[in-house]
Amino acid sequence: MIEVQGLTKRYGANTAIDDVSFVVKKGEVVGFLGPNGAGKSTTMRVIAGSLGASSGTAKVDGVDVAEDPRTVQAMLGYSPEVPPLYTNMTVRSYVSYAASLKRVADVAGATNLALSRVGLTDVSHRLIDHLSKGYRQRVGLAQALVHDPKVLVLDEPTSGLDPAQRVEIRELIRTLAAGDRTIILSTHVLGEIEAICNRVIFIGKGRILAQDDIGSLSGTARMVRIEVARPEGAQVALAAVDGVLSVEQAGPVYTLRTSRDVRAEVAAAAVPFGLLALDGKEHLEEVYLRLMSAEAKA
Repeated sequence: MIEVQGLTKRYGANTAIDDVSFVVKKGEVVGFLGPNGAGKSTTMRVIAGSLGASSGTAKVDGVDVAEDPRTVQAMLGYSPEVPPLYTNMTVRSYVSYAASLKRVADVAGATNLALSRVGLTDVSHRLIDHLSKGYRQRVGLAQALVHDPKVLVLDEPTSGLDPAQRVEIRELIRTLAAGDRTIILSTHVLGEIEAICNRVIFIGKGRILAQDDIGSLSGTARMVRIEVARPEGAQVALAAVDGVLSVEQAGPVYTLRTSRDVRAEVAAAAVPFGLLALDGKEHLEEVYLRLMSAEAKA
């Protein structure tokens, strides 16, 4: 549904994104994860047709954004990090205005549906200026949804929200993902990815560092945690296992950094010390930190 190939954007001597390539399939919810300044928003803007690329292509449902931006924008809903809201308008009038700009046939019906989808019906008469930030984010989502697009591009949809508001927006996006709608969202918050997405793309310094489904990325067994009943001598035995790079001890719990999947060998080495537990998953946060650390050293 979304195909990005060799995308590069330069601002003079500064390269915001560098040879970025990825595919988002129909019905997928993909997280675009990276620190501030990594190139997430630039990529989103190019996909949405609001920014031209220096080189490379971005296609939505086979249509090149650069060649036919109007067709792409008709099938795509875009909500930037700070939604472009007219705060002196009411919620309903603003969403209706967005519907008319997008040439929706039944403006009133589409407006009612969008407001209902994002939970804004009860405040539709209020001025946007009088809404909390969480509700303003909902208004931004409503304008992105009002023409019932096949694809949603959401840039930092929970930015600046308090924990309760973040949960609300997460649940809303999860609801919107039902069916065959394709969603790509950018964030630097790991919890957003784990709560909403089924696949993640890591970006750092404008380059793709890794991309895969979350289960695969966090199942690499590059980190193993074990707990033993009798710690004395266990650290030496664990460090001797082929493929173990380092062993850190915190009481009876050991954290092993490994170069491959060594769970079976580690379990065997730990049995004489009274193996109590073994966790062979590398959590998403650890994957992220490992990739960012490697990028910083590059």
